[in-house]
Amino acid sequence: MLQESLRGIRVLDFTHVVAGPVCAMTLGDLGAEVIKVEPPGGERGRRIGPPWQHGESVIHLSVNRNKRSIAIDLKSERGRAVVRRIAGEVDVVVESFRPGVMDSLGLGAADLRATHPDLVYCSISAYGQTGEARDRPGVDGVMQAVTGLMSSLGEPGSGPSKVPVPVADMVTGHLATVAVLAALHQVRDGAGGQHLDVSLYHATVLLQQIGFASFLASGREADKLGSGAPYAAPNEAFPTADGHVMLAAYDPDRWSALCAVLGVPVLRTDPRFATNDARVAHRPALRVELSRRLVRHPTRFWLPLLAERDILCAPVASYSDVVASPEYRASGLETEVEHPIAGRVRMPGFALGPSHPAPRPSPPPTLGQNSLEVLAGFGFTAEEQASLVDSGVVRTAPEPVRAEAV
Repeated sequence: MLQESLRGIRVLDFTHVVAGPVCAMTLGDLGAEVIKVEPPGGERGRRIGPPWQHGESVIHLSVNRNKRSIAIDLKSERGRAVVRRIAGEVDVVVESFRPGVMDSLGLGAADLRATHPDLVYCSISAYGQTGEARDRPGVDGVMQAVTGLMSSLGEPGSGPSKVPVPVADMVTGHLATVAVLAALHQVRDGAGGQHLDVSLYHATVLLQQIGFASFLASGREADKLGSGAPYAAPNEAFPTADGHVMLAAYDPDRWSALCAVLGVPVLRTDPRFATNDARVAHRPALRVELSRRLVRHPTRFWLPLLAERDILCAPVASYSDVVASPEYRASGLETEVEHPIAGRVRMPGFALGPSHPAPRPSPPPTLGQNSLEVLAGFGFTAEEQASLVDSGVVRTAPEPVRAEAV
């Protein structure tokens, strides 16, 4: 069962906001024990919103399930000593500070791996650990801009557009997870750990693999095509009487079938549209011809006719449409957790298709919720725990005020 595949693996999570937390959360989804190390005031992601659920950041809640939280002051030498002691017994460290910050605290990869050579240490940053840009900050929107993604989005003639969900952060988090899993395999084979350098910049360029490969082959900048694909036509959303339908009918058989469904067999042999290359070259004219026929009827009229001819299609759905759809219900993607403050929190859960019923995830922790149990789990005595709390080096969570039922 995939959700137990990393059972026995311990992860120290020093990350914040989205990319790093996604990596650590995915490791937790796979069964690792993830300990989220936060400053006494909490990591930055806790303060990002709206939306809020009973005062808790929904963004933070969405990327921090299956973790435990210890709140510790890394600005104090005693706090750093506690972390070094814990780090000596874990398998993975994931951090997303600017390059050099963890080194300045004596918690960098070289410091921790000097006494723990099997440690897998994953650093996630904007531009990577080396190079002239290593010290530059960067967030998802900045990455979408600097990697060219923003220039390729939108309708023809429009200004820069942004993918509204943090796609650069998400792909970086998932690629970091892949890197950690590969490094753990190396450790298992006796080759030792390593320092992984994962950057938002690299990940967002790789997200555009086909776009950059096309540019490098042709020298042609990406056209803004709205919902269209630059390499195929028709492969975009078209208006109907009551919405839009996404069509992918660019291979010869499906193109012929689409012409038949729309009652325009003449388009199939029109020189402008006879091949995929020709249709791509004459996309605006093709769009006019198809749109003026599809707009005559509502989406629900077209979908069964298109599906009957094996034409790839789907309604352009809103989030509310998706959540209400039979596909979503059958997917099993949604999970929910009972958070001590936010109450019942719904979110997409583990997405790798469990063959058995997925275990219910643990809710994202409140700040310092697990400080004492984490310390106890790494051999800190009751006296040491009390001293760390009394001195302010470690913070424990106050008794939460439970959310009203929602």
